[in-house]
Amino acid sequence: MLIRKLAVGLALSVVALVTVVPGTGHADALQNIKDSGKVRIAIDPAAPPYSAVNEQGDYAGFEVEVEVAKRLASDWGVTLQIVPSTPANRIPYLITGQAHLVVSTLSITDERKQVIDFSRPYSGIQIVVGAPETAGIASLEDLVGKRVAVTRGSTNDDEITKDALPGTNILRFEDDATSITALLSGQAEAYVTAPALFTSIRAKSPEMNMEPRIVLKTNLTGIGLPKGEDSLRDALDQWVADRLADGTLARLYHDQFQLELPEEVFQAGGS
Repeated sequence: MLIRKLAVGLALSVVALVTVVPGTGHADALQNIKDSGKVRIAIDPAAPPYSAVNEQGDYAGFEVEVEVAKRLASDWGVTLQIVPSTPANRIPYLITGQAHLVVSTLSITDERKQVIDFSRPYSGIQIVVGAPETAGIASLEDLVGKRVAVTRGSTNDDEITKDALPGTNILRFEDDATSITALLSGQAEAYVTAPALFTSIRAKSPEMNMEPRIVLKTNLTGIGLPKGEDSLRDALDQWVADRLADGTLARLYHDQFQLELPEEVFQAGGS
C-alpha cells in the first residue's frame, strides 16, 4: 500500500513538473508510436495466467495480457516491445516514458486517474479471497488469525487492507508468482487475487482445491496511457470497441479462464 501511494505521489510530481516548466510540452504519443514503428507496453511477467515467462525465458504466447498486447501491436502494424514491470512500478514507467502503454490487469480507479488516463475497459476482474476447501474460510471473520498473501501495490492489496478485520495477518509479496509460492509452501493460508489466477494454483496443486471464498470487489481493467494523449486514447478506445464487437477479447478471456467476459465490460463504453 505504501509503495503504491509513493508511486502515485511520484507520478503526480512528474506531472506537476511538466506542467509548470515552460516549454516542456510533449509530442503526440500515437504519432511517435507510428513513426518509430514500435510500441513499448509494460506487462508484469510474474502474473500467471495473465502474463508469464516460460522456461526458455520467453513471454508465454497464450497468456491473456501478452495476447492482448500482441494483437494491438499487430492491428496497428507496429512491433511489440514488452517492458517487464511490477504492480508498483508500472505507472511510474508510463509517466517517465519507459513505456507507451500498460497492459497489466490495471484496474481503473479514481486514484490512478489522477496521474494517467485509461482506454475504455477491455476486461474485468473480481478481487477475491481464495483458500483451500479445508481452510474453513467463508467470511472476513474467518480470516482473523490467518496468514493472508497479497501482491504489494495492487488493488487487491488496497481492498484487503481496507476490509480486513483486526487480527488478520496480511503478508505482502512483490509479485503474484511469489504470492502463489507462499501459498503453495504453506507460508500463507489464503490469497487475495483474481479468480483467474487460481487456474495456475490448481494446475500446480490440485489437491488444495483452491477456490474463491470471499468476493471483495469487481474491477474493470483498461489500457493505461499518459495523461493528455487524446489521439492515443481515442485510437485505443476504437481498438477495444472493435475487438469487443468481433469477439476477440471475449474469446481470449474464455480460452484462458473458461469464464465469460463480464457483462460490465460491454456495458461500460468509454472510460
